[in-house]
Amino acid sequence: MYLLILLLLVLAAGAFLAGVTQFLSVSAGRRQVVQAVMGDDYYAGGARLDRADRVFRATSLGRRLEREMVLAGLDRRPVVVFGAGVGVAVVAAIALWVLLAPLFGVVGVASGLVAVRAYLSRERARRLEAFVTQMPELARVLANATNAGLSISTAVAVAGAELAEPARTEMRRISERVAFGVPLETALGELQERLVSREVGVLAATLVVSARSGGSLVEALREIADTLETRKETRREVRTTLAQSVATGYIIIVLGFLVLVGMNLAYPGSVREMTTVLVGQAALAVSGLLFAVGLTMIRKLTRVES
Repeated sequence: MYLLILLLLVLAAGAFLAGVTQFLSVSAGRRQVVQAVMGDDYYAGGARLDRADRVFRATSLGRRLEREMVLAGLDRRPVVVFGAGVGVAVVAAIALWVLLAPLFGVVGVASGLVAVRAYLSRERARRLEAFVTQMPELARVLANATNAGLSISTAVAVAGAELAEPARTEMRRISERVAFGVPLETALGELQERLVSREVGVLAATLVVSARSGGSLVEALREIADTLETRKETRREVRTTLAQSVATGYIIIVLGFLVLVGMNLAYPGSVREMTTVLVGQAALAVSGLLFAVGLTMIRKLTRVES
């Protein structure tokens, strides 16, 4: 009975999210068509979602979430991401309440925050990985442009025009900042803040030193390109080797949750009873702490530093 209720909740949540996504997609398409025909002012202040997004971004939580989304390279409304997190929290809380015990509803609520943070962290790491993968090509484009007699700032603009995402956006952002009078060193420092990586730091330091004191920038960039290509292959091999260990850490957490579910199905109400006595609460707290420590240790040991 519990499994049937959980399955129905999951299916309902999936159908709801799919319907919302489809509705937003169709609505955006219709709005673009009408704006193209009637003019840009036709929908001025009309869309409720746009108004809700503006109100949400005016709050401290909205500004913080928007900043994290910019760092992750996400082109979505912050209020939509926040709403998805709230939806995950509600569904998880109801499912854990029904399937295990009311106390686990608190864990379900916390899972909404964890889901949003995990989503942003994954997208930011994915964007950083994509940029680092492009860095050998970026260094070669900068080397070719400077070898042709262009300045560093012009070479960055050329790279922004030739490269794919996410390097295109980052190089264009640096070029625009420099065009508005921001020093190249400051613009490159902002790049390092957005993309925290050793490779990015080495490239930015090389460009800054060359802009200050001159030197053979072409040869330095070509050597950096060769080094980055080697590091990219090494990182790929290391990630492939550690993939099984990373998967094992998550499987252990899932198995622990399935043990609780299986025990509650075999002996209905057993988990609820555990949450009402001190010994059961202590056992759940200690086991949860051990699982969290184990997962953290596995993530630390298998992390590949950028």
